[in-house]
Amino acid sequence: MPIHEYLCRSCGETSEIWQGVGTRKDPLECKQCGGRNLERVLSPSHPVKNVRPAGATCCGREERCAKPPCSSGGGCRKG
Repeated sequence: MPIHEYLCRSCGETSEIWQGVGTRKDPLECKQCGGRNLERVLSPSHPVKNVRPAGATCCGREERCAKPPCSSGGGCRKG
């Protein structure tokens, strides 16, 4: 069931509301003030952070270290 975010025009708070696709039984209410003047907010997608390209090392070197764990196929460790 998708979670949608709504901005309350009465109090300015944002509420997350679970809604089934194509269903809306009761009028939506703000979780903070109970107001019904809500506007749906489009949430940004969540990018994956700290992703290195395949074969890249964490320390920024282009070549793998001569000692484990890099040389054995494990992840690079700084230091």
